[in-house]
Amino acid sequence: MQIEFTLNGAKRSLEVEAERTLLEVIREDLGLTGTKYGCGEGDCRACTVLIDRKPMPSCQVPAANAGGREVTTIEGLSAGGKLHPVQRAFIDAGAMQCGYCVPGMILQAVSLLDENPRPGDGDIVEAMDGHLCRCCNYVNILEALRMSARTRREKP
Repeated sequence: MQIEFTLNGAKRSLEVEAERTLLEVIREDLGLTGTKYGCGEGDCRACTVLIDRKPMPSCQVPAANAGGREVTTIEGLSAGGKLHPVQRAFIDAGAMQCGYCVPGMILQAVSLLDENPRPGDGDIVEAMDGHLCRCCNYVNILEALRMSARTRREKP
C-alpha cells in the first residue's frame, strides 16, 4: 500500500506492506536509526516518536496509520546544526550512559514541555513512566528535564 506522511518536516511517499510497523519503515526503509528497537511490545518506549506532536511507541503503530500524519524522530529535532534545548539539557545533565533509551526519552520530554512548560517533579515522573533506562540513570534524566523547563521559562 502507498502511504504519504510528513517525516521531520519533509513530505514522504512510499510503498509499504500493511503488516509493517512504523519503526521498521523509519529504520529499514528510510535509514533513520536514531529510533531504537527495544522490546517490540511498546513497553520500554525506546522506539518513541512524535505523531502529530504526541509520543507513540513506533513498534506498535502500523506504518499505514502514519498516512497523512506528521512524524518526528530524534533526527528531526535539531535545526540548522543546533541541538534542540532538550537534547542539550540531556548532555549537560549527563543524562545518558549507553544512550539507547535517550532518543525516546527526549521525544517524550519535548512533548511534555510543549504541553506543560512548568512541570513539577511529579509531572515529569508521570510523563516518563514506562521509559526504561537499563543503566538506571533516572536521577540525571530528571535533572535534564528540570533544566529544560528552567531554560524555557528563562527565555524572553
